[in-house]
Amino acid sequence: MADSPLIAVVLDAARPYDRLIIGGVARYVREQAPSWSLYVEEDPLQKLPDLKRWHGQGIIANFDDRRVARAIAGISIPVVGVGGGYGWFDRASAIPYVFSDNAAIGRLGAAHLLACGFERLAFYGYPQTATAGWSGERAQAFAAACAEAGKPCHLLVGRHADARRWQELQRELCGWIRTLPKPIGIMACNDVRARHVLEACRRLGLRVPHDVAVLGVDNDEMICELTNPPLTSIDQAARRIGYEAATLLDRMIAKGTGAAAGRRIVVPPIGVVPRTSTDVLATTDEAVATVLRQLRSSPLVKPDIEGIAADLGLSRTTLEARFKGVVGRSLHDESVRLRVAAIRRLITHTDLPLKTISTRAGFGSVQYMTTFLHRHTGTTPARLRVAERQLATTVAALGPAEHHGGGP
Repeated sequence: MADSPLIAVVLDAARPYDRLIIGGVARYVREQAPSWSLYVEEDPLQKLPDLKRWHGQGIIANFDDRRVARAIAGISIPVVGVGGGYGWFDRASAIPYVFSDNAAIGRLGAAHLLACGFERLAFYGYPQTATAGWSGERAQAFAAACAEAGKPCHLLVGRHADARRWQELQRELCGWIRTLPKPIGIMACNDVRARHVLEACRRLGLRVPHDVAVLGVDNDEMICELTNPPLTSIDQAARRIGYEAATLLDRMIAKGTGAAAGRRIVVPPIGVVPRTSTDVLATTDEAVATVLRQLRSSPLVKPDIEGIAADLGLSRTTLEARFKGVVGRSLHDESVRLRVAAIRRLITHTDLPLKTISTRAGFGSVQYMTTFLHRHTGTTPARLRVAERQLATTVAALGPAEHHGGGP
């Protein structure tokens, strides 16, 4: 019997994003490569094995650490990169790379806050560094989406990225939030930054979400559920990034490094996971607020726009114009957005048969639902269930540096 392939997963298990990627790799191993032995070191200083003594068959790595990039450079075994697309990854190299879709994340954040009825929006990001360019990408896409909707966007690139400078960070952040018009919806570049915003609002005596709604990215459940109020966050599909990276690496091991040389895979976010921090309708237009409440309470139901307008004593044209003026999208487009998100949640977060989901969503068959979902997302229900469903097993179940019998 051949020896088990030794695979090093070189990520920082202390970071929420990296932990989720490791979880995606773990799922691939359980489902497709049970013979793999994984090296995953929880200590970030020891996350890279001694390559002079470690005779492995493949590496999955985040290039945010310069030492990792230098150690891997020129190595002869297959390597796959993962992450936000920054750090010390050489884009001209033949190493395949699986990226987060940062532009899609920024647009999704703006769409969610606009759907809450906010006339004013803001983005809180990280300072530009070699590893944090993803923050700028999200901010740029967020601002562009605000501009398309005709809404002003305020931006703060905080000078302090390190929470060890907590007082300086909070002083700068409080000063910025104090100057912002209220009510306002703020998207932070990740959940950690969003927690900083929530703390600043507490210090300033501002109500969340009524004065300031707060949205993060990563859907790190530990942060999202422990904050007060619980934090709405974007699930950027980090687990799928890990799964896709492991898929590429397996192919390279089987067919040679040329099998995926130079390949780039951009993984779109799964969607917004709503919690209390954005549970508000900020508009003063009661007709629009009524429509939004109806759409949110029954997202799977195709709305009767003519009937809704008649109930409000408005013409359809007037209602549509007022709705688009507040939300930045047509009533139909917002209904489709919410319906797609609700269907995706049922597919990825439940074990309900697809036929049951299609019936709940008002489709006559699974095929009709498949056509609808593919038109609006580019994927199918079956692919979503395989690639993006929530993992029940966490990284803790793997244990440090000795997974599936392996090690350095």
